Amino acid sequence: MVLTIVTTAAVTLITVAVAMNFATPEKKLERKIEHRYAVADPQFRREMGVMLGPAILGGNRVRDLQNGKEIFPAMLAAIRAAQKTITFETYIYWSGEIGEKMSEALAERARAGVKVSVMLDWMGSLKMDDQLVQRMKDAGVRVHRYRPLHWYNIARMNNRTHRKLLIVDGAVAFTGGVGIADQWDGHAEDPEHWRDMHFELTGPAVAQFQAAFNDNWIKATGEVLHGPDYFPPLQRAGDADAHLFIASPAGGSESMHLMVLMAVAAAEHTIDLEAAYFVPDELVIKALLAARQRGVRIRIIVPGEHIDSEAVRLASKAEWGPLLQAGVAIHEYTPTMMHNKLLIVDSEMVSVGSTNFDVRSFRLNDEASLNVYDRELAARMTREFEKDLAQTRAYTYEAWAARPLREKLLERFVLPIKSQL
Repeated sequence: MVLTIVTTAAVTLITVAVAMNFATPEKKLERKIEHRYAVADPQFRREMGVMLGPAILGGNRVRDLQNGKEIFPAMLAAIRAAQKTITFETYIYWSGEIGEKMSEALAERARAGVKVSVMLDWMGSLKMDDQLVQRMKDAGVRVHRYRPLHWYNIARMNNRTHRKLLIVDGAVAFTGGVGIADQWDGHAEDPEHWRDMHFELTGPAVAQFQAAFNDNWIKATGEVLHGPDYFPPLQRAGDADAHLFIASPAGGSESMHLMVLMAVAAAEHTIDLEAAYFVPDELVIKALLAARQRGVRIRIIVPGEHIDSEAVRLASKAEWGPLLQAGVAIHEYTPTMMHNKLLIVDSEMVSVGSTNFDVRSFRLNDEASLNVYDRELAARMTREFEKDLAQTRAYTYEAWAARPLREKLLERFVLPIKSQL
């Protein structure tokens, strides 16, 4: 009898905890944003700046880095050149050659007297050998795991930091989609080497990266990193207007969702989207359909057969029918896993960072996105988009309607939990 009561209580507790992890924040967008002005209209930037948080700052230089062969050398070079501070936050950090190089570079700078602070997501770094962490700690690197699993926080185990932030001397910053693992190395030359992009920024907006890192550092340690070593005076480095903004269920959870809806609602000519995990909610689908009704050309690249989550693929494809019927062009990337997160609107605005095009990123994860309002960068990224487009297979409405019955049945199981994918 007692055993039955204890077992029932335990099962109930686990069920409640799991159910709480499905809950999304109280603040939730429920109405479609109407088209009132274009991306090029000063009103668009004015509202993006005040509604998403950090102001849009001029004078930035943004360099795009394509695939691991460009990304990791640039990040490692910046780390090795650090003189005062390094702050680094990431979701995936696994053991392997890249993990070894990053740990050694961070440890070497700490031994040289640089203040090195590292925030690793607990779940995303489960495949990281303890010796890599210990090597950094022994060298003086301050390493913290974000939300390690404990009985008292099981209801929030789904709130992960998915941010990818690296800031060196408060003067150069990196963000994008890349995790610290060997599959991101190479040049997307085969299915074992993923396609991805990362971005290096110099100029006034670097301070916003540092503030974004502070957000979770404070949560984990209670310490504020401040002073001129972290926030030095920053001069103009280029001509790009940019801002980096963050989202978290603890505050500002709808920032990413709002940004996407505002950008799509403002589009008048083109939307180009590369989405590693494309699982749009009803509002986003309505916004895309409304854009098509305005005559906006929409091109979307998603992973093809090489994807690391078949459940995401099923949940994504289940929503494609109305989009395809409306003339949205959906293309599947064929060479390898495509992990890009890239949005280009009207050749004016580029949005990149850690945020995926799904409910998890919009409402459950801690994310960081960089918006750049610069025609030159938009032109460069459109060229990269079209290089990727040349390696895709177009997906038609006829193919969607004729997908196997087994696939349609499986979709029914994954759609109710798409926020967790």
